[in-house]
Amino acid sequence: MEPRPRSRPAIRGWYRRLYARLGPQRWWPGDTPFEIAVGAVLTQNTAWTNAAKAIANLRGAGALSFRGLKRLSAKRLAALIRPSGYYNQKARKLRALLAWLAGRGGRAGSVRRALAGPLDEVRVSLLAVHGIGPETADSILLYAGDRRVFVIDAYTRRVLARHGLPRAARAPYEDLRALFESSLPRSVRLYNEFHALFVRVGKECCAKRAPHCRQCPLGKLGEER
Repeated sequence: MEPRPRSRPAIRGWYRRLYARLGPQRWWPGDTPFEIAVGAVLTQNTAWTNAAKAIANLRGAGALSFRGLKRLSAKRLAALIRPSGYYNQKARKLRALLAWLAGRGGRAGSVRRALAGPLDEVRVSLLAVHGIGPETADSILLYAGDRRVFVIDAYTRRVLARHGLPRAARAPYEDLRALFESSLPRSVRLYNEFHALFVRVGKECCAKRAPHCRQCPLGKLGEER
């Protein structure tokens, strides 16, 4: 996607406006890098509330760790994550992620260790894991690994499309990621907060249908560029 001439300043303006109005979001919810990585898989194609129920089931079963999850049979794992939807598929994805962690994170399957190293190499390796697409990979890298990569999701696309970048709705993922990363300071904290702010605006104001535009913190900012 070819950005408009002033899209980069606009992106920085969006962040300042959102942060000033909404403050820090402290996202992603999760007590450990492993829990965050698991949550990134479980929230695929479902609301976070459903993924959270699946995570609570894993925690209640004493399985919310590398060793704990590895001990589960495929059938038991699928049953525990059923609230997240597509549970058989997600069970396979989680087991593939476990295998990747075992290969890169040592015997303990350390997420931090698995995500260490040159960012491009780690990202390519993670994208090769069954069921891990760009959004999931970048969520894991940013939130579980504190790596400087911007996450693009449906909320981000929708907000962009309604505030001056109409082609964002169908633009290639990598084009949008490159646009944000070239427009902003290279900061894990900023990437974290900005993506989280998009999520909040998407949920509370920028609904797919019947958006609450009058409540949107961005207002007509996209037209002010």
